Amino acid sequence: MRVIELHRSVTDSNDRDAEALRQELKEKGVLLINLMSAPGAGKTTLLSRIITDLHDQLRIAVLEADIEASVDAERIEALGARSIQVHTDGMCHMDAGMSRTGLEALDLTGIDLAFLENIGNLICPAEYDTGAGLNVMISGIPEGDDKPLKYPLMYQKSQALVLSKMDALPYFDFDLKKFEKRVHFLNPQIRIFPVSAKTGEGMEALEAWLLSETAKWKER
Repeated sequence: MRVIELHRSVTDSNDRDAEALRQELKEKGVLLINLMSAPGAGKTTLLSRIITDLHDQLRIAVLEADIEASVDAERIEALGARSIQVHTDGMCHMDAGMSRTGLEALDLTGIDLAFLENIGNLICPAEYDTGAGLNVMISGIPEGDDKPLKYPLMYQKSQALVLSKMDALPYFDFDLKKFEKRVHFLNPQIRIFPVSAKTGEGMEALEAWLLSETAKWKER
């Protein structure tokens, strides 16, 4: 039997590519946010609300990643934002090389803020550096308050957490304080934004943070 000892991360090459992409985006003044969540958490709905609310303040583009279909990109384009759909050919995540290819096709000329709407999955996307300046995850009220216990890595890798579908809170057995405690145990520095993209609850605070982070990125 042959035994191969790996003294470097199997994603080492991707990590180098991701850092190179991140530096290029800094030079262009474009903040790329890697948006991750489980399927159905509300990524596209949240992005649609952000684009509508901030269209006079930020020039936004969206890189939509899916295994198949293009409905999300079409929905974003209908709002007047620049968007492109990429298919991952069955892969459950985006990596730096895929991000670069998609962003080059998207054309970031004149863009302030770009979102990578990653594949709906709570495991694989957290394991690969996409070259983004920030990682943001969405966790929906219907998913339950125990998600941090089951999928800790994504909570640990994210700088911000959007707790979506707050309008559904009265209808689910969801303990908000318990959820926040579990999240902060995994990541004491993470920002938590409870929102409802449907009603607008909490969106002002989230959007103010996005404006601030975009401005900081351009100053670096």
